[in-house]
Amino acid sequence: MRHTVTLSSETDWPGFRSEARRLLAQLVPPEDVAWHTPAGAAEDLFAPTAGSEQKRPAAPVPSAQGAMNFVVPPAFLTLCEKVVLHQDPARFALLYRLLWRLVHERALRHDPLDADRTRARHMMQAVRRDLHKMKAFVRFRPLEREGEPPLHVAWFEPDHHIVEAVAPFFVRRFTAMHWAILTPECSVQWTPAQADPTASPQKASDASLPPGELRFGPGASRADAPPPDAGEALWLTYYAHIFNPA
Repeated sequence: MRHTVTLSSETDWPGFRSEARRLLAQLVPPEDVAWHTPAGAAEDLFAPTAGSEQKRPAAPVPSAQGAMNFVVPPAFLTLCEKVVLHQDPARFALLYRLLWRLVHERALRHDPLDADRTRARHMMQAVRRDLHKMKAFVRFRPLEREGEPPLHVAWFEPDHHIVEAVAPFFVRRFTAMHWAILTPECSVQWTPAQADPTASPQKASDASLPPGELRFGPGASRADAPPPDAGEALWLTYYAHIFNPA
C-alpha cells in the first residue's frame, strides 16, 4: 500500500518527525512512502535521482512493539534537524530510509562509510556552511523613514531553506534595530519592542527571543532590494506591501 505524506512546509521538521514515528510504528517500509511538500506536491519525492541509490536485500521486519520502543541516537536527530533544511527534494525520503535502516540494521550506526549516511552527512555539512555564510556575509543598508527609526535592509541568496532557522540569530544580534532580510524564497522582518515604557510590550513568536515581532513574508528578487541610489520612499512603499499581513 502506497502512503503519501504532505508536510506543511519545506522545513517541517516536527511534521516529518511525527509522521516518521507513525509510519515506523505501522512497519511501513521506505519504498511505500512518498514524501511531499507544498512546493512539490505533484512530485514523488521518494523517486531516487540517477546513481543516488544502492540496491539492498530486504531487511528482516522487526515486531511493531520493537519498532515503537526503538531509541533514535541523538546524533541522528541533530542530523535530521539540519538535513530538512537542504534544498534536495529527496531529503525526507533519505531520512526516513535511514531511520528504517537504523531499526532493521543495528550495525548501521557503526558504518560511517555507508552510502546513505555519507549522503546525509554531506547534506548536513552543506546546510551548516550556508548558515555560516548567511551569518557572516549579510550586510544591512539603512533607509531613513520619516517619523520612524531607520529600517536596515539586506539581500541574501541562500542555497538552502535556512531563513527561518537563522532568523533568531539576527534577532539576538540586532535586537534594538529595525531590520529586514530579503531572499528569493522568503523575507523576514524584525520590529523590536517599543522603548516607550507606557506602551504595551510586544511579544516575539518564539519565547526564547527578546520582546518584539518577527514576521516572514514572500520571497523577493535582487531587483527588489534597494540599490545604493534607490528612491527610498518608493522602495519603502514596496516593503510595506510585502509585509502587509492582509
